[in-house]
Amino acid sequence: MSKRLASFKGPSTPTSSPVSQSNRPIIPASPSRVSESTFHRKLRTLLQELRSISLTWDDIVLLDGLKAARMLVDTRTELDNALSLLSPDGQPRTEVVGPKLAIMDKSITQLDTVAAKLQKQLRRMSAVVDNLEALYHEAQKTKGAKWCHEEALWVSWPLEKFVTSLADITAPYYRSLNLITELIDTLRSHSVTFEASRDAISQWVAQPYLEEDGWDAKWEDLCAVEIERWDAK
Repeated sequence: MSKRLASFKGPSTPTSSPVSQSNRPIIPASPSRVSESTFHRKLRTLLQELRSISLTWDDIVLLDGLKAARMLVDTRTELDNALSLLSPDGQPRTEVVGPKLAIMDKSITQLDTVAAKLQKQLRRMSAVVDNLEALYHEAQKTKGAKWCHEEALWVSWPLEKFVTSLADITAPYYRSLNLITELIDTLRSHSVTFEASRDAISQWVAQPYLEEDGWDAKWEDLCAVEIERWDAK
């Protein structure tokens, strides 16, 4: 649970006179909350899978991808610096240029692999969204449209709100993948300037399309509040 929401768990401010237990309002539990159905469990599992995919996405981008991108830029910079020290009519030595080019080619291959891995995560995410829709239609047949639309599953959100709200979760990840593909194409060129490379690295780290609409920014805290046993092992 986020720090923002943790304050709701703290003790209330004491008053000068005790409050009678009988005067406290009793909030009835949602009928769905009394005992979890298959739909509760399936929904939780699907949303946890979305979280897992988003975490894998970040690892691919910020660990594997960033390492390869920085290696490419650093190696290219080292080679440019070495070549700049040559006299105007001097010839670069093979033992200097060859290994640097090999490292750069390997880094470019690794970046292409990163893009392919992200495409795989997007396909997984789209499959989960399809499964959420299938779960909703199954619940409509079993529980009825009113239950899907009105019955709070744990706290306040009914099944329909979860499914419709998550229908477009892949959109920011598609935009992010398109940006990463463009950045890889920028870094791929051996004629790219150092300034352009540095800007590409900055955008790579920022993942601007996920800053507000990615899983961690938009959904993690909400699920921690709305779904019981969200972090249960």
